[in-house]
Amino acid sequence: MTEEYQLLDKRVQKWLFNQGWPDLREIQKRAIIPILACDRDVLISASTAAGKTEAFFLPACSAIAEEKSGFGILYISPLKALINDQYRRLESLSEMLDLQVTPWHGDSLQSKKKKARNNPSGILLITPESLESLLVRESGWVKQSFTSLKYIVIDEFHAFIGTERGQQLLSLLTRLEHLIGRISNPIPRVALSATLGELEKVPLSLRPNKSLPCETITSSQHQSTIKVQVKGYLEPIDITTDETRISAEQQICHEIFRLCRGDSHLVFANSRGRTESIAAKLSDLCEQQVVPNEFFPHHGSLAKELREDLEARLQKEALPTTAICTMTLELGIDIGKVSSVIQVTAPHSVSSLRQRLGRSGRRNSPSILRMFIAENELSDKSNIVDGLRLELVQSLAMIRLLIIDNWFEPADTKQMHFSTFLHQILAVIAQWGSVRADQLYSLLCEQGSFKEISIQHFKQLLSHIGTVQLIQQLNSGELVLGIEGERLTNSYTFYAVFKTPEEFRIVAGSKTLGTLPVDSLILKDQHIIFGGRRWKVTDIDDEKKVIYVTSTKGGKPPKFNGSGMSIHDRVRQEMLRIYCSGDYRIEVGNQKIDFVDKIGSQLFQEGAYFFKEANLENQPIYQSGKHCYIFSWMGDKVVNTLTVLLIKSGHVCSNFAGVIEVQNASIDSLKDYFMDMIRDGVPDEAELAEILSLQQKMVEKYDEYLPEDLLNAGYGRKAFDSKATKEWISGLLTELN
Repeated sequence: MTEEYQLLDKRVQKWLFNQGWPDLREIQKRAIIPILACDRDVLISASTAAGKTEAFFLPACSAIAEEKSGFGILYISPLKALINDQYRRLESLSEMLDLQVTPWHGDSLQSKKKKARNNPSGILLITPESLESLLVRESGWVKQSFTSLKYIVIDEFHAFIGTERGQQLLSLLTRLEHLIGRISNPIPRVALSATLGELEKVPLSLRPNKSLPCETITSSQHQSTIKVQVKGYLEPIDITTDETRISAEQQICHEIFRLCRGDSHLVFANSRGRTESIAAKLSDLCEQQVVPNEFFPHHGSLAKELREDLEARLQKEALPTTAICTMTLELGIDIGKVSSVIQVTAPHSVSSLRQRLGRSGRRNSPSILRMFIAENELSDKSNIVDGLRLELVQSLAMIRLLIIDNWFEPADTKQMHFSTFLHQILAVIAQWGSVRADQLYSLLCEQGSFKEISIQHFKQLLSHIGTVQLIQQLNSGELVLGIEGERLTNSYTFYAVFKTPEEFRIVAGSKTLGTLPVDSLILKDQHIIFGGRRWKVTDIDDEKKVIYVTSTKGGKPPKFNGSGMSIHDRVRQEMLRIYCSGDYRIEVGNQKIDFVDKIGSQLFQEGAYFFKEANLENQPIYQSGKHCYIFSWMGDKVVNTLTVLLIKSGHVCSNFAGVIEVQNASIDSLKDYFMDMIRDGVPDEAELAEILSLQQKMVEKYDEYLPEDLLNAGYGRKAFDSKATKEWISGLLTELN
């Protein structure tokens, strides 16, 4: 064993010997000295199952082994299931060191919490929400119990960066340091993650005030072999006229049944509806073949018991089990390794694809990813989006970015997070009883994580939340909670800053067609695709959360409407590169590897042919009959900006998968419009947000309490990009002239 190994506590060395490990892994060796030093933050970024957790816990447990009073390690996780899993994994090591380990979340045993309350020591495993609850309700106990805290470790750090919950977590850590008098002598933070884009910017997301240096540890060892296959499927135009043909989903289910029966796999189906549908079809196939069912759904709406039963079944590895899931099994719950991962429909992001891929690859066997993509059979009525095979090409682009460039989407760290900022103002006042405005700004913005919020924003927000009785000011000048603020902070739902997006009902006449999450960008007079048909939005009722639509004409809508999550510029630019070169294959040495099956390859050739025929390499606007299609090959922020600008100017348009369809327009009329736009100036993001209805902008939990100016500023940054759009329009006009 190496010299670093000798630095570990003797009992930790004994534990390692008992595990039968011949040696530590590279990142585990490299993490020992920086973590034991206790004078810096550490970022450990390596693929799933590379031993990141042990890389932290082996030296950290060695460092706190002799501490008997107060918590030594605070472990923060995005998921309760991950905490339970970590508790199980730490069991034998903590026994060897006689360390107390306490899982602390809503479902934890009260007896364990009580024991830790009476005798706080060892390791506390907690979610941000439970930490918030402790700070607000039991700050005296927290101050006493965390005085000797040596480390704060955040698992699955990528799941927090750039999100409301991540912003809350960073704010909580600053408040904790403030409470225990460690602002000038900060507690080292260690972040663990498998997928971090733009690694050099991550330390700033871990500690925005830069009060400690950060050391980054990545694995230089070659990752395990990856095997990738993309299979294409044709969705028949009309099954009813030909009984020998079956739907693409049915074909995919037969393939999953053939490949997965008898072993354990994960099938990611993106939406809850598709997850349930595929799981039901596979269960039916088991019944028809008179074999035991091995296929089970797993998503956020399922009862907790059903989810946990399935997780336990996967962990045991005794029974072959295939989980059909949404994003719920993407994070690091230890479900054991599965033989392969199957992705049905295009993934949400490259980062998500990386997480999913890391779930497979048993006992030094390769990680296997299969992707099943269905495209519509073409007819003379087909839409250009179907003709281009955009879903297939988006999937190929994501695979290339992952494998060739090892690239994932960086987090969007320029958000304002006003909703969470308001929450933290209330939480700090609830924690301290009363506080001065200057103390609040110093703690939350100057020392804390809300760097994007100016003093002007702060004053505007305080003034507004005073009028809605969230806070009030005493004669002494201190701020206390108002009637509404008391009501909010006393509710058990207060501690979480995130909310599930509300659903709007889509109604045509007296018939409800279904629901759409409110975070979809919908404007009055916009044309949308829903349930495979085209509709015009006639009205949006914010109060009743109803979108009224009427059926509208237009060509057959495309099957692929985008993934529902924001697509990055880099993905669309890689798609353009694939179309221009007519080649998606991956170079390995002197040869190019083709990872697409025969049908997928034919579908790609159709798309590449259509791209060439339409001359899309040289003209970003394509005329088809009375309609024009705009191809910006940019991410959704630019596409959203262009769509809103066009609708605002009276154009009738829809966008799907990054393509904007403008009805009754010509290339010349659009060119004139864009020239006017450059002359008059592109409105900024907040001005664009003004166009949307109030309810549509209320996507975060406390948005309803924000003044409209701040709501527009916050939503605008989230949804639009005026500068990049202006640059794109200027480039377009140069090409067209």
